[in-house]
Amino acid sequence: MIHPAVLFLALALGLGTQLTTATEVLVNNTEGKLCLYANLKVNFSVVYEAVGDKNATAAFSLPDAVLTNGSSCANSSSTLRLSFGQGHSWTMSFSKGAQTYQAVSVTVDLNLTDAAIFPNATSNKTMSVTVNVTATDLSKAGLGTCYSCNSQDVIQEGGVSQTLWNVLIQAFVANGSKSQEITPCAADVPITPSPAPTNTTTTTTTTVAPTTAIPSPPLPTPPTGKYQVTAEVNRTACLMANFGLRIGFKIQGQLQEMNLEPNGTSASGTCGVNSSQLVLSNSVATLMFTFVNETAKFRLHAVSVNITTGTGPQFSGGNANLSLWVASVGSSYMCNKEQSYNISDSLFFHTFDLQVQPFAVASGKFSTAHECSLDDTTALIPIIVGCALTGLILIVVVAYIIGRRKTYVGYQTL
Repeated sequence: MIHPAVLFLALALGLGTQLTTATEVLVNNTEGKLCLYANLKVNFSVVYEAVGDKNATAAFSLPDAVLTNGSSCANSSSTLRLSFGQGHSWTMSFSKGAQTYQAVSVTVDLNLTDAAIFPNATSNKTMSVTVNVTATDLSKAGLGTCYSCNSQDVIQEGGVSQTLWNVLIQAFVANGSKSQEITPCAADVPITPSPAPTNTTTTTTTTVAPTTAIPSPPLPTPPTGKYQVTAEVNRTACLMANFGLRIGFKIQGQLQEMNLEPNGTSASGTCGVNSSQLVLSNSVATLMFTFVNETAKFRLHAVSVNITTGTGPQFSGGNANLSLWVASVGSSYMCNKEQSYNISDSLFFHTFDLQVQPFAVASGKFSTAHECSLDDTTALIPIIVGCALTGLILIVVVAYIIGRRKTYVGYQTL
């Protein structure tokens, strides 16, 4: 249930859904009875201006410990306001109809002076973004039921990206007790084929031999794409990435694969001091790679993927707790051989001819590469030498044993 205003999939901050703790809150009315219940996960990606006239990206999650001051319940409207950290809040407002209730808007207020989340921010103001969400599936949750959605819902507006999943909300709780009935979101409802029409007319039937499904041919090695992000100041490359990419993803338990085709795929993103992003998009898929700079080393921190599979359901997934492609800042990471990664339980990457440098790009060229263990032949030399020595020792030992046995037999004969 992707928000219609989304032009690209937000940072997969949450995209490692199994790694982030849920936030559970209970809001009581003036009589002390439960009137609003919520249990959900929210991850944020926020682009802000940092020192040096550069854009930086903050990546964080809604913590499990929050305050509900400002939350309220009324007959026709309710408000869930969750405060956390140093002056941050996340607010969702609801309205009630005759048979259903719906989320109306989501507001995010972020204190840019919080250096722990927004290091080197140039603004000391509060960033506030409000998004109308009446077009999402949450607009049709039945009264007296809990709205449930395990699938991801991505909302992106004004430089703030939000990823919601594992959501369980009842905005208008009756009689102070949370309902056990569920209104699932459309993304969680499995698609079942329509039954074949029944023909009541008597006809002569012909037995047709069953057909054997023809397996899909294996995909060829994906072509290598060359992608880069250009700095706004001097219009030179500030992030470079070359790779061939095959994406594996599961929809309703069925594994599908596709190659990322460089032709027709555009590259965009941002370059920062502590965080850089590469966004690749075409008519079928949108991918976001987030790199972080920590203690003079960079790594791939988060991956977010959104795929449109024809007329069928969409795939949305990723992980925000990765530690891949690690190298020193000022160098690049390279791995020419195929590498396979389990990004999440439902998302898999296979890379070919990979080289990436998200920070400190000079003159539009890759810096000295840190090679992966598969490419580094120097790591094989000790192994080869060790195996050779072991074999030589075994030969000597076997020869010695055979010689001793012959000598022993000779003594017995005498």
